[in-house]
Amino acid sequence: MKEYKPTTSARRFRVGSDFDGITTTRPQKSLLKPLRKSGGRNSGGRIAIRHRGGGHKRHYRVIDFKRDKLGVPARVASIEYDPNRSSRIALLHYDDGEKKYIVSPSGLKVGDRILSGPEAEAKIGNALPLKSIMEGTLVHNLELKPGKGGQLVRTAGGAAQVLTKEGNYASVKLPSNEVRLIPLNCQATIGQVGNIEHRSIQSGKAGRSRWLGRRPRVRGVAMNPVDHPLGGGEGKSSGGRHPVSPWGQPTKGYKTRKRKGRDRYIVKRRK
Repeated sequence: MKEYKPTTSARRFRVGSDFDGITTTRPQKSLLKPLRKSGGRNSGGRIAIRHRGGGHKRHYRVIDFKRDKLGVPARVASIEYDPNRSSRIALLHYDDGEKKYIVSPSGLKVGDRILSGPEAEAKIGNALPLKSIMEGTLVHNLELKPGKGGQLVRTAGGAAQVLTKEGNYASVKLPSNEVRLIPLNCQATIGQVGNIEHRSIQSGKAGRSRWLGRRPRVRGVAMNPVDHPLGGGEGKSSGGRHPVSPWGQPTKGYKTRKRKGRDRYIVKRRK
């Protein structure tokens, strides 16, 4: 991490990444796509996600979450910064000439050789089915359905642990401490996601949030009654009721999860 000299009151508390380990500043052009900003609006032009808008222009890096080039070795060509995610990404040059990006695990270096498939060795960066991974191994980029691609544990510093195998399922402990059953045919990548220090970043000023496309959030109690259920009152008020959204739905501790048969795969809740 990089700490800044307190040349201004904002910089006094700013902590950022020193980008150590990044080996190139230019992305692979063939793996870039345009990324249009929506400002939180849906197809009807209405705000679906509040407090979004602005921010720096970006290109989207096409990431290979499926790791479906089975049995084809690849060499790590570079470790790169991705503005669209908290983790770093690694550019792979496959022996057949194809190039792909993957989420970079901690400890992966330029020049390393990695492989996908059941016959691959259980080393950092290799992708294997859960049935080929030993109990106690740390994994990331977990599939929920075979062949669909990794959906779980993709953020910086994330790691899940394979606990046990029984029948057609493996018990996996997720970063939230939830223990979940995942089919043994689902694929996972060995190791912990890199850029572990990401959680230590402190923006230091509001402007950096605007660079990232995050607009200011106004407290409900600071609004008028016409704008929020907690608004209004003489002087500064605490709202006078439990925290709710602008539409009156409880927002802290209120369970909104819909049960559709998926709960049977959860062995232990995260709480």
